[in-house]
Amino acid sequence: MKNTILIFIILFSSQLFAQTNVDNILTKLQTCDESTVLVAAHRGDWRNYPENSLEGINSAIEMGVDIVELDLQCTKDSVLILMHDNTLDRTTTGKGNVSKYTLDEIRKLNLRNGCAIKTIHKIPTLEEALLLVKGKILVNLDKADRYFDMVVPLLEKTGTTKQVIMKGRKSVKEVKSLYGHYLRDVIYMPIVDLDNQNAEIEINKFVSDLSPVAFELLFEKDSNKLPYKIKETLKGKSLIWYNTLWNTMAGGHDDDMSLGNLEDGYGYLIDKLGCRIIQTDRPAYLLTYLRSRNLHK
Repeated sequence: MKNTILIFIILFSSQLFAQTNVDNILTKLQTCDESTVLVAAHRGDWRNYPENSLEGINSAIEMGVDIVELDLQCTKDSVLILMHDNTLDRTTTGKGNVSKYTLDEIRKLNLRNGCAIKTIHKIPTLEEALLLVKGKILVNLDKADRYFDMVVPLLEKTGTTKQVIMKGRKSVKEVKSLYGHYLRDVIYMPIVDLDNQNAEIEINKFVSDLSPVAFELLFEKDSNKLPYKIKETLKGKSLIWYNTLWNTMAGGHDDDMSLGNLEDGYGYLIDKLGCRIIQTDRPAYLLTYLRSRNLHK
């Protein structure tokens, strides 16, 4: 009897901690908390497991990331699965368009790792991924705005509606028209290319009409001075998200630069441009740096 009670207490405490972690992340977004930096793992921990795999997602959770970025495709029988490409060739043992295969056929395939080698891991459905992350971290669903009407019922079914970030490049008018009735529950984050002529106008319009919790911003070169201005524009209103996946996404201050000089890479985005969410292909490396600066709990 004592053992049963002890197990119950451990399970209850674990669940409470996990839920508190999600609440803390959401609070940081909703209150525009700039005291720490949130980490988003691009396609999960794909350096150690296949991209968009349950094992890669779980590894990212265990290392302490706040957000995992996942990609969606739809099977022939209308099931949402995790996959970046619209074909199976690069990341699986199959070939051809995802849309030509049923889920049962997809289940027979294996995922390949970053070196294109066959692994034991299987292609997960979105529902499976949502159940894995439930109460633990947030999920950024990329390529998901194409399937908004299919995604939302799954969020409701799995109880993960508050954990998902949807992103896109659509205008304020388009976002309101297409997704307006979902925005009360689902976080929508605009993606804005600061190299575009109307970028500042677009950002101000979103702030005025939708008050997004964060913006994903892109710029190719440091010669663009708008990132400095936008830092001040969004201060206290929305958090700033930058990608460090490759050099043209944040003026060259990417993962590779950070491997050589952390302050010129991640540090520059944080200190100079006000970045408080970083999406990276090296989550463990970034977390170590942030923790050394007391910028991640």
